This record gives sequence, C-alpha cells and structure tokens, in this order.
Amino acid sequence: MKFTAAILCLSCAALPLMRVSAQSASLEKKWTTDTTLRVPESVYFDAKSNVLFVANIDGQPWANDGQGFISKMSPDGKITSLHWVDGLNSPKGMGIHGNRLYVADMSQVVEIDIAKGAIVTRHAIPDALNLNDLSVDPKGTVYVTDSKRKKVHTLINGKSAVLLDSATNGLKGPNGVLYRADGLLVLDAGAVFRAGKDGKLTKLADVTRGTDGIEHVQGDEYIVSCWQGEVFYVNIKTGTATKVLDTQANKLQSADIGYDAKKKIVYVPTFFGNNVSAYQLNVTK
Repeated sequence: MKFTAAILCLSCAALPLMRVSAQSASLEKKWTTDTTLRVPESVYFDAKSNVLFVANIDGQPWANDGQGFISKMSPDGKITSLHWVDGLNSPKGMGIHGNRLYVADMSQVVEIDIAKGAIVTRHAIPDALNLNDLSVDPKGTVYVTDSKRKKVHTLINGKSAVLLDSATNGLKGPNGVLYRADGLLVLDAGAVFRAGKDGKLTKLADVTRGTDGIEHVQGDEYIVSCWQGEVFYVNIKTGTATKVLDTQANKLQSADIGYDAKKKIVYVPTFFGNNVSAYQLNVTK
C-alpha cells in the first residue's frame, strides 16, 4: 500500500523572479506483525542494538492496573520477547540514554536497565496524571509531556521540574515531544511548536487533530503521526503538513511512531489493532 503526496516550497530570490522547488513524500508498506501485542501505544527504534521496543498498555489507555509491559522486536517485524519487561501500568512514550530505557507511565518515568531487562527505578513526577510522550537529550535530560495536566516536565538526575505549562506557556494538551538542539519540539492542539529558551512557544506548522508522535527525517522535515489513523510529512520551515498515510477507514490508529533514520523506515503502532506496521519512507525532490 503506497500513499503519495506533494509538498510545494516557494522561495523568492529577488523580485520579480520566483524559484519553485517541488518535493514528494510517500510511505510504502513493508510488513505488519501478528496481533499478539496488546494495545501497543509507542515504538522506539534503538539504532545501537538494532532493536525495536514496543510499549503495550494491555488494558484501558489510562489505567493504573499493572498490566502494561514492554516488548522487544527485530526490525523485520519478529516479536523476539513479548513480555520483555512487565510491571508497568499504561506505558507510552520512550527514550534511551546510555544503557537506560525511559518510559512514560501515568505519573512516573520508569527507568529500565536494557542489558538486564529489568526496572531499576520508578521516578515519581509530582502532580503528574497522564504522562504521555518522552524524549531524552544527549546529556540525559528527560522531557516528558503530561496531556491531562497540560505540562511538560524535565527529569535530571532523578529530580523533576516543570518546564512548560498551560498557565505560563499556553499548552492545551501536549502529547508528542522531541528534543532538538535548536529548541524542544512539542505537539499540542493539532500543531507543531518550538519551545524557546524563554519558554515561549512558537507555532511552526498546523497538522490536524490528535497529533501524537514526531520523528526527525532531515533538515526541517519531520514525520508526525495523529492518533486517529493519519501520518503527515511536515516541513517546519515552510509550515506545510502533507498526509502520507490514512488508515481511518480500516479503524486502525497511528499512535506514537518509531523511526529508523538510516533505512528511513517508519514504525506505526496501531493501538487497538494490536500490531505494528512498518513503512518505507520515500522522499524525492
């Protein structure tokens, strides 16, 4: 199955001359896992170990029921360890620093020793309710969104602090988050925002409702998933968002995506579909 869309970028070197460059992006389906996964919300590709980690809620989306778990998969779609780590509640976004996998899990950030496949610490985030997505910078700072409390927290050396909130920064329900050297990217209210050093949020591109996961492709270009079953190719420089996948007719969600930057493979967890699908990203100019 292949979805193609065109993105037009207009630039003016000197009036009245206008130069136009065209770019197209498409997703071509490679494989889909079986349905032994249990409400997979997030996929994280670890390039170092060439492994996919999958966060399974296995129950209601926002339940503290202890049923959640993390699976391990190979990049070709084989589930190598379904219950790699158990004992979570409703795990969602993930990120890695060193030998640690960090997982957003309701009111906690769970720290897992990757080599041992065991939970090391559960970092309680004060006043947190629905921790959702997570990103880790090169120094090990964890950024995690709380969609219900409308906040973004940081976790540094086990200590948490509020970085952004609704009262000061105008957040409405942040979900996807991605660390970038030029500013933290946050998905909120159907758009991509950049957080400046002063905490000010700048809208970079409107996408659509249900913005969920975000991954960097190249330059100013990103892949953004929207929970209801849509994936967009987004250029934050031009402010364009072009749909490259739509599975709404099949009632398949597209939750927090993973991405293999080297091979340009997008991994899409289908939530209630109980599987993960892989798509080849093709970008041409």
